[in-house]
Amino acid sequence: MTRPRVFLVDDHELIRAGINAEIADDVDIVGQADEVTAAIEMIIERRPDVVLLDVHMPDGGGLRVLREVRATCGDVRFLALSVSDAAEDVIAVVRAGASGYVTKNISGSDLVEAIWRVRAGDAVFSPLLAGFVLEAFAGDPVQRDADSSGDPDLDQLTTRERQVLRLIARGYAYQQVAAELGISSKTVETHVSSVLRKLQLSNRYQLSNWANERRLT
Repeated sequence: MTRPRVFLVDDHELIRAGINAEIADDVDIVGQADEVTAAIEMIIERRPDVVLLDVHMPDGGGLRVLREVRATCGDVRFLALSVSDAAEDVIAVVRAGASGYVTKNISGSDLVEAIWRVRAGDAVFSPLLAGFVLEAFAGDPVQRDADSSGDPDLDQLTTRERQVLRLIARGYAYQQVAAELGISSKTVETHVSSVLRKLQLSNRYQLSNWANERRLT
């Protein structure tokens, strides 16, 4: 399989150099930019598979890069790489079209894996940040009303989270849930983490008991 073609956008030279050193053996770096206008022009010209994008930069920042590139090159995927773990930053770039968001304390090997997964079409988020995204995109009010069960605990879960919950309660492994729902194992793990947090449970065994008590299986 060909290696992902990656473009780096960050206004700090040392950070770009560090990222380059960590990932260059596993991806093809096709360009770098330290300011927004140049990044937009070069990404449109070179059409990388994945853009590693700093969120906070002068002159419109990562959001401007995202919006202007995607208006012309909808097939280019973006992975935000930022020091910020603020919910508003995560949600803003995802709404603008980013395929993922990870923080800059990520290891080199995990960053390489995230790039490959984004190139393959997966959504990738640091575990803490995934909850922000799931809550922000939990579904529209009409759908939530239609899905209402009368159980306040259950009603706080999205439709997808309920699907994952039922399969986990039936004893499915993460890979089996992924195959059943047509999503990745990492996405299943993200949904389970969100359900555990919302229901204030500690592990999948407590989750199974919770679902079985309510006869959700």
